[in-house]
Amino acid sequence: MAGKPTPLSGYPELLPAQRFAETEIIAILSRIFELHGFANIETRAVEPLDQLLSKGETSKEVYVLRRLQEDEGGKDAGLGLHFDLTVPFARYVLENSGKLDFPFRRYQIQKVWRGERPQQGRYREFTQADIDVVGAGELPFHHDIEVARVMAEALAALPIPRATLQINNRKVLEGFYLGLGLSDTEAVMRVVDKLDKVPADKLSDLLVSEGGTTAEQARAVLALAGVRSTDSSFVSQVEGLGVSHPVLAEGLDELAQVIEGCQGIDGVDVVADLRIARGLDYYTGTVFETRLAGYDQLGSICSGGRYDRLASDGTTTYPGVGISFGLSRVVVSLVAGGLTADRSVPSAVLVAVSDEESRPASDALATQLRASGVPCEVAAGAQKFGKQIRYAERRGIPYVLFSTADGPQMKDIRSGDQVPVDPATWTPPAEDLRPSIATTQEKNP
Repeated sequence: MAGKPTPLSGYPELLPAQRFAETEIIAILSRIFELHGFANIETRAVEPLDQLLSKGETSKEVYVLRRLQEDEGGKDAGLGLHFDLTVPFARYVLENSGKLDFPFRRYQIQKVWRGERPQQGRYREFTQADIDVVGAGELPFHHDIEVARVMAEALAALPIPRATLQINNRKVLEGFYLGLGLSDTEAVMRVVDKLDKVPADKLSDLLVSEGGTTAEQARAVLALAGVRSTDSSFVSQVEGLGVSHPVLAEGLDELAQVIEGCQGIDGVDVVADLRIARGLDYYTGTVFETRLAGYDQLGSICSGGRYDRLASDGTTTYPGVGISFGLSRVVVSLVAGGLTADRSVPSAVLVAVSDEESRPASDALATQLRASGVPCEVAAGAQKFGKQIRYAERRGIPYVLFSTADGPQMKDIRSGDQVPVDPATWTPPAEDLRPSIATTQEKNP
């Protein structure tokens, strides 16, 4: 390649130490998800356009694959890269329903693509981490509590600033609006979903012009959106607004169960927030959004909810509940704030080389270390030992192994201590075996 390439915006690439921090976050998420019995799957990157666009997304977000369409039967085939993991998962469930055991729990950590304008927290190629529980015909409500609790535990375990998991139930909104005498409840929800982007006074005007409310109804809608609590006290707050409806009562009961079910998780805040609506119309009950302390500009980093009608084969409907964590959105932003690893290579040991004639002996020592599970590398050149030590320092490698007349010697280059070792049995302390995440930002207490 001639000349320095021009970077492409919207396709984040990380340096090795930063990438290690990302893979550690992926490992933590995977561990938490698997502890709760979620099975890992990966779906294809390509989906038919009619499926990708069936849930109300605009064609501007989809990357269309021209050559692949020709290979699959011409332009009418209509193929594009998936822009989330939920629509492909719905298709996966329908195609494999006879082979899956329901309720089916899955987690998926995979790339997605969106043709939108790149900006902070929004990219054209990025990774999401999803969990879902799907049933055949029916899905008991306790899975809503389960999904909320699993993601809350995962957020609490990550090396990120403190997260706030905001939970609502669309039945609360729908029932309240019906109790006010409003018929187009989805139009009202779409306006309320803009609350974080539009000032309250302008939102009131939008509720009248786009939501079909009166000024008095708009005030009641905004009063509901202002209800927020970390326990079930929100129920009495809503009841105090003087609106009643059977759907509202059902939604309040479900939301209270989720909030109470998430109590006792240290390291994350779980709140009932009745302004959360989620714009997509396939959500039918519980809905989630998540904010990261100090990163308000990112908006929600983790969203989802209950969907009772997302997938159907004409005979059986597959209801589900799920939540998606914006992995790249969070990691790339935290990298800019100092998230990284304490070394740029996995090596815990650099095996020194006295001269090129002795390189086979150094290779043999490295082989012994690796047999014990110790990541190591052999020095690239037979330079002076001081330069080899500086090479290790630049990469964060904590130990250098030397061959001496008295046998192999292991030097901790941080303390300067050097001791004789048997490479066949020596292992470093557990904290030195692999890189660890280092960041200039500490997780909030």
